[in-house]
Amino acid sequence: MNILLLVAALIIILAGAEAFTNALEHLGDRLGISDGVTGSIFAAVGTALPEAMVPVVAVFAATSEPVHLGEEVGVGAILGAPMMLSTLTLFMMALFVSPQRGWRGALNPEPTGLRRDLGWFLSAFGLSAVALFVPHHITLARIGIGLILVTLYFLYVMVTLRASAALVAEGHGTEAGHALYLSKTGLPTKMPVILIQLAIGLGMIVFGANLFVDGIEGLSHWLRISALILSLLVVPIATELPEKINSILWIRRGKDTLAFGNITGALVFQGSLLPAIGVLLTPWSPSPPVLLGAGLTLLAGGYTYLLVRRGVTLRPYHFLFNGVCYGAYFFALT
Repeated sequence: MNILLLVAALIIILAGAEAFTNALEHLGDRLGISDGVTGSIFAAVGTALPEAMVPVVAVFAATSEPVHLGEEVGVGAILGAPMMLSTLTLFMMALFVSPQRGWRGALNPEPTGLRRDLGWFLSAFGLSAVALFVPHHITLARIGIGLILVTLYFLYVMVTLRASAALVAEGHGTEAGHALYLSKTGLPTKMPVILIQLAIGLGMIVFGANLFVDGIEGLSHWLRISALILSLLVVPIATELPEKINSILWIRRGKDTLAFGNITGALVFQGSLLPAIGVLLTPWSPSPPVLLGAGLTLLAGGYTYLLVRRGVTLRPYHFLFNGVCYGAYFFALT
């Protein structure tokens, strides 16, 4: 029953994310903003919502007994998502484009946006890792770190939006790849219809996340596996499918900036706003699985940032290292 609940929740989450992302592409096209903004902010936030909603729902509305089980699911999902994005998701994108371009074929995302995303992510997630060692009873320090993390994300959004006009002028404007889904019912592709589809997609994601949290908690009891371990491994793999699928499709269509921005923008979102919730509302303590995940995330993210910072032409084989990082993490936890 728990497995069926997880499958049903996943289908609802993915359908909601697809509707949400499709509407976001049309919103970016209509607003005349760059691929970088659409990928790093709009598409990234849209496809990150499945992961985002799971820990939020787990922390705020966990129904399990004892109550700490919901907190474990929340912490595992918060830390597991950046780990998956910086390791397995980048590796899978490279893996699926390698038959088309070869392992030594060039990947050509817009470099300034990629460097910006990775830099902001490492700053925010690094602070989140430091917060693991701040005792929970030092409330003012925890509140301060949480507020800094939220502020960092909104500053990142402002900087990214400010860069949009120059990128559009250089030919990096957003173009919607598919018709708005609601337009297939006869409705016009206008702003109110786009916003309605956004709301429908978000509602499906929230509902699916509620079901997913219940399923994870039930499966944890049934298998007698720690909810923290299960949520570190299972939740990110399942809920990150939108990022993986979208980035794979985009990079195979030659839209490298959208493909990378979808991942790195989600990294900034997942590495700042969600850890703020963890710092403020959960114990957020340095257990061995948590420390291993945070350390490997920073290692993989830092490695990718150095490649971009040094101006290296990115090639699929570069991301074999990211895959190795995830493999080490998986086998250590299992």
